[in-house]
Amino acid sequence: MGNTKDIKHQKSKLLTKYKELVEQAYNLRQTDSAESDFSEYRAIKLLNKLNKLKYLDRDALKKSML
Repeated sequence: MGNTKDIKHQKSKLLTKYKELVEQAYNLRQTDSAESDFSEYRAIKLLNKLNKLKYLDRDALKKSML
């Protein structure tokens, strides 16, 4: 059960960071396109990690229901 809480906490932190990076990329779009691209790249990498955690969370939920 503690594992599920850890996953949810990590998901929350990653989601917050993802939103910050997407906003930063959007704000930099007009002034510094290279920095904007880099922020977007980092956001995509975080989104990939977030999707993996969502999968693990779903898997942990299934196991706890059995």
